[in-house]
Formats: sequence, C-alpha cells, structure tokens
Amino acid sequence: MAVSKDEILESISNMTLMQVVELIADMEKKFGVTAAAPVAMAAGGGAAAAAAPVEEKTEFTVILKEYPADKKVGVIKVVRELTGLGLKEAKDLVEGVPSTVKDAVNKADSDTMKKKLEDAGAKVEIK
Repeated sequence: MAVSKDEILESISNMTLMQVVELIADMEKKFGVTAAAPVAMAAGGGAAAAAAPVEEKTEFTVILKEYPADKKVGVIKVVRELTGLGLKEAKDLVEGVPSTVKDAVNKADSDTMKKKLEDAGAKVEIK
C-alpha cells in the first residue's frame, strides 16, 4: 500500500531537527542529488552564483573545532542560544566536533558567534 504525501509530511513534522537533517542526507545519497543546488540556482543563476563567491565572500560557515571537557555545558548553552536547537540536538552537535554550528551567515554574525563560543571556551573556525 502506498504512503500518501500527507502521511510523509506528518511523519517528518514529528522528527527532531537532527533526524530531518539525516533524512535529507540519506535522500541525497539514495537519489544522487543535492538539496543545495536549487537554492544556488535561485540565488542568481548558474554562472552568476558560481562567480559571486570568487569576487567577495558574503556568507560564512561557523565551525566548532574543539572544546575543553570542563566547558562542555557552557558551550552547549551557547550553541543552543545561537542555533535555537533543543538540548539533545545541541549536545549532539557539540559532541560531534568538528561540526558546523551555522551555515550561510554574514560576516558580522559569524564574528559575534565566534566570540560567544570562544568566551565559552570553544575553539572556532570561520570558513
């Protein structure tokens, strides 16, 4: 018996954020596609989107590289504050270092995030 779109959407709405991210990654692998491609195309077309990052980088990725064990709770609190993740998801992100805290962030926000995480004791990289 086939599953309806409504049933699929209902199942997805009951998942945690991390489960949805894993589901997307699994779908990308299974079907050989990427969810990011349509977004890049919509942002300004194929050639323009590829040329823009070379000229001037406007979006940055904040990556949590490491943290001291005694500062783990503080780092989790800051990650929750910055991302809006639940406690379990933030804990999983912190324990999975190196991990991306936030993607496609402007320069000012990435610097603010880096400072907050470093104040909590973490080592952070911005790409």
